[in-house]
Amino acid sequence: MSFADNPSALESQPTTWRRTDDPQYADDPEFQHYTSQLSDQLFALTANISKLSNQIALLGTKRETDRVRERVQDLLSETGDSFKDIGEGLRKVAAWHDLGPSQKYTQGKLNQEFKASLTEFQSLQRQALEKQRASATAAKAALDQDGSSPTATTDAGQQQLQQQEAPRLANQDDVDFQETLIQTRETEIRQIESSVSELNELFRDVAHMVHEQGGQLDVIIKDGK
Repeated sequence: MSFADNPSALESQPTTWRRTDDPQYADDPEFQHYTSQLSDQLFALTANISKLSNQIALLGTKRETDRVRERVQDLLSETGDSFKDIGEGLRKVAAWHDLGPSQKYTQGKLNQEFKASLTEFQSLQRQALEKQRASATAAKAALDQDGSSPTATTDAGQQQLQQQEAPRLANQDDVDFQETLIQTRETEIRQIESSVSELNELFRDVAHMVHEQGGQLDVIIKDGK
């Protein structure tokens, strides 16, 4: 049974076992301070993820506004950068030397929490992408419809042409709006896709660390029994 299957297994070991069975055990204030900072950063990410979920839910509804879309992009960018920073921190923790069982447990716990939060964030990224693509598709359809409006050829002639001229001028504003909307959506889509690609690579790295750490902790727990 690995740490991933039973993350509380190490916690259940008595404190005396952790110290007497690990003669190399020593408090490491630098490690404790560093991992506490990473834990605080991970906790702060949960607030961002919650805000992002609420804003993405507004996309494609009557409550969608330019401000909502701006918040979505800002939160996606800010949260993605935070995940990359914490990922670098976890790599540093993974390379830390002479860790005792308690410290290895802390390391594994951080990896697990990071992986869970990143999985949730990646799901929100996909939702945002789907909604942005749907919006861009709708804008293109509206643009095609405006561009294919038939011209007047009936016997009513001049009068009907005059009546249609005003709507056609108004439609040009719609065309300009749709073109701007399409460009904006395509830019936003490219930004999200780039972040998705970067975080997919980070997820694979952390998943590998979680797997390795699970095996190490399994050995520690067995040796302590």
